[in-house]
Amino acid sequence: MAGYKADDEYDYLFKLVLIGDSGVGKSNLLSRFTRNEFNLESKSTIGVEFATKSLRVEGKVIKAQIWDTAGQERYRAITSAYYRGAVGALLVYDVTRHSTFENVGRWLKELRDHTDPNIVVMLIGNKCDLRHLVAVRTEDGRSFAENESLYFMETSALDSTNVEAAFAEVLTQIHRIVSKKSVEAGEEGSASAAPSKGQTIDIKEDGSVLKRMGCCSS
Repeated sequence: MAGYKADDEYDYLFKLVLIGDSGVGKSNLLSRFTRNEFNLESKSTIGVEFATKSLRVEGKVIKAQIWDTAGQERYRAITSAYYRGAVGALLVYDVTRHSTFENVGRWLKELRDHTDPNIVVMLIGNKCDLRHLVAVRTEDGRSFAENESLYFMETSALDSTNVEAAFAEVLTQIHRIVSKKSVEAGEEGSASAAPSKGQTIDIKEDGSVLKRMGCCSS
């Protein structure tokens, strides 16, 4: 799966959101994925921030519009507008700070309160390069993900471990849901099954394609 440079040409536009406690590395995950950059001195994001990147997924060009919480998570002020239209989410905690993992359940509830319950969600244990400081075991993250039917990976925005793989997996699973629904709609004689560019994708009642996924680290 390769990156795709022509951002003005795409088959689908999918909105993804990054959620999780302040300081878990959401903004650096975003910048690593979209610009291959990392800033050790990065501050909490101020104002709305999002970036885009296109990938070729199963023969289609998928443009991801990825929204960062813009520092609002510090004030528990995430609005419903932030979640509106999202079909995928990366729920991030810091493997070196157990408190950020303890709050994952609250973030997941908020996400599900504002989106369809079958939204594709990847649980991310970030900063896995800091092995000597790990406070959350891989097994605990994987177990939570399995219990909630989430995907799971451990990542490092610092050294790029699994960053592109995590975003690509979320986009691939969304595309498979959309493709399956388009085929089903086509079989029913619908000529307008495929969504147009920028259209909000409806993934309701199609949780069957969700699978559990272990992380790549030990």
